[in-house]
Amino acid sequence: MMMEESTGLLEKAAPALLFAQELPPRPVYTLKNLKSIDESTKTAHRRIKSLLPLGLATYNRGKFSIKKEVVSQPLNVLKKLIPSLMSLKQARRFGRSYNNADINFVSNHKPESAMITLDYQAWSMTKFQFPRDLFVYVDDVEKVATFLKENNFSEGKKGRVVLLPKIGSLNNKVERVFLDCLANGGRSVLDAVAIQLLYSDTIDVKARFPIETIIKVQDDLPKEN
Repeated sequence: MMMEESTGLLEKAAPALLFAQELPPRPVYTLKNLKSIDESTKTAHRRIKSLLPLGLATYNRGKFSIKKEVVSQPLNVLKKLIPSLMSLKQARRFGRSYNNADINFVSNHKPESAMITLDYQAWSMTKFQFPRDLFVYVDDVEKVATFLKENNFSEGKKGRVVLLPKIGSLNNKVERVFLDCLANGGRSVLDAVAIQLLYSDTIDVKARFPIETIIKVQDDLPKEN
């Protein structure tokens, strides 16, 4: 999907974004239980489908999830998030031992042009949240995937090594890691908050977070930062 096409999808998804913003916070929703929202089941389904290509929602047999922290962002932030959302949507996971040995192997054998993002890079920058998975941007995902498989890695949902295609600009690495954390949702949003607090001068775009989340991260950041 081209960047221009994704931007167009984002603009067309404006009604769906408003719909998603009005949903009460839940990990999983069902179409049958949307009585509090003034939408028919058919309309709600259409709204959700318009968010799927952007990686802002998942849907399966009447159940769906929304990246609430992402859809609540202003439009200018959402536009900046598109490259990260597109890359994450194409993420491929790999594992061999399914522990830190996999992380160490890939860290020592990744291409020189590779760029680490999300968990491990956020930890390096903030020392806020201990990393889980190794997310790596590479020029040729298929080539690196083949190398990993030749070294007994298997592709699947449980792997702790995640390959990402390079989409959009990676010139401002601090900002890109920040945007990746926000786009990833879940626990990564806390990393995004920590990065925005510590590197505000390096980030051109400022995201919107609940004040209680900001206070929590401020309180939990290492004092030497």
